[in-house]
Amino acid sequence: MSITSIAGKLFVPRQKELQHYQNGAEKMQDEVLKYLVNTAASTEYGRNHLFKTIHSYDDFAKNVPLNTYEELKGDIDRMRHGESDILWPGSVKWYAKSSGTTNDKSKFIPVSHDGLQRIHYQGGKDVVALYLRNNPNSRLFDGRSLILGGSHSPNYNLPGSLVGDLSAILIENINPFANLVRVPCKQTALLSDFEVKRDRIAHETLNKNVTNISGVPSWMLSVLVRIMEITGKKHLQEVWPNLEVFFHGGIAFTPYRSQYEKLITKSDMHYMETYNASEGFFGIQDDPTDKSMLLMVDYDVFYEFIPMDEFGTDNPTIVPLSGIELGKNYAMVISTSCGLWRYIIGDTVSFTSRDPYKFVITGRTKYFINAFGEELVQDNAEKGLAYACQQTGAEVLEYTAAPVYMDDNAKCRHQWLVEFSHEPTNLDEFATLLDRKLQELNSDYEAKRFHDITLQHLEVVKAPTGIFNEWLKSKGKLGGQHKVPRLSNSRRNIDEILEMMNS
Repeated sequence: MSITSIAGKLFVPRQKELQHYQNGAEKMQDEVLKYLVNTAASTEYGRNHLFKTIHSYDDFAKNVPLNTYEELKGDIDRMRHGESDILWPGSVKWYAKSSGTTNDKSKFIPVSHDGLQRIHYQGGKDVVALYLRNNPNSRLFDGRSLILGGSHSPNYNLPGSLVGDLSAILIENINPFANLVRVPCKQTALLSDFEVKRDRIAHETLNKNVTNISGVPSWMLSVLVRIMEITGKKHLQEVWPNLEVFFHGGIAFTPYRSQYEKLITKSDMHYMETYNASEGFFGIQDDPTDKSMLLMVDYDVFYEFIPMDEFGTDNPTIVPLSGIELGKNYAMVISTSCGLWRYIIGDTVSFTSRDPYKFVITGRTKYFINAFGEELVQDNAEKGLAYACQQTGAEVLEYTAAPVYMDDNAKCRHQWLVEFSHEPTNLDEFATLLDRKLQELNSDYEAKRFHDITLQHLEVVKAPTGIFNEWLKSKGKLGGQHKVPRLSNSRRNIDEILEMMNS
């Protein structure tokens, strides 16, 4: 009998609980809201917003305003300096460092003890529970887990208080028993220099029986490529013959799938997407045949949604889970036991199912191009690139895109900067296929491209190998959970990279 068959029995009760997602999601969400409001009623934020008078969702929506990081920043900074009972009861010692706002280089998302246990770690447990449910013959626990993490540093020198990548906070606080099945060692996992870390991880894990890997696809691929270089092997299963699953999240997997499938050619390899962020753990791909993810409705997260066609207006419609429409693009709003209240997370989703509630990530509220009314979202970009790669045999490693508002000939277009791991034979053909697919996927883009009146044919610029990592490194964002912004109305990012290419 394998270790997994014994350990797997511990997950059976939770597997049965998750079956209630089928028809009990809305009731679960009501209970979550009640718990969050009642627990935080005596905090400063709870008193200021009359939490003790909230007895329904309508009361909650009336009393509590929508928030971005800017609205909560002052309170969070006080918490970082050691003040208690501000946004959530007690003191919060851990802060996940996330990409910044217009005014700040970084955001510092509070991670309370409750949030750590009842959101982040619960998400990790449920990933395993659902994977074992779908793969009863798994040998997951018979080997080691390669978990790729970031780094952390002291927070204002307060005792036991840390700030850094969420993954580093999770590794720092993980159950000691988990360290028995995890690689690399803690010291290596928390190194801040990604290039040094990558090399050490490769050497530490070469001779281990790794059965599963977890991390952001781009950074994990970099580690695996290094392992291939050291070993001289062609396929990863030659190094880790018992590898069976990659738990991935953070960025879209579509641009990387073909590269992983070339690297890992064994037929029984599994890929399982998760939706976890600094702000919380929200979704898990529970069905390997369905790209949609299950919305996790019984964690310490209460969800609301703003239709994207109303996002940014003065009085947008805001609906709880019960009010969503299938196929509609929404900005997601969360309230959590980390002290985030009606917080606009910045991600956009579209629901594919109600029983249970399942969704796909469509992009970011800020990562889109709408310079000419085309409303191009990240989901369009990923599908367009996947099509162009499929047709040409190309493989995309990284990319970013932005508008060219007007060139010397008074023409407007989209400019794509693409780093290929396998270049197309004909770059112009690749660009044409991408442009054509985007028109097929997005009627607004198609209308603006009609007869080249508003938008000209898009331009694809080939980026040299490693330029995106070089740019991230210049920003102090190499490794961890940092990622390249895919789409933007601003040319700041793409111009910075183009300047590096030409210097």
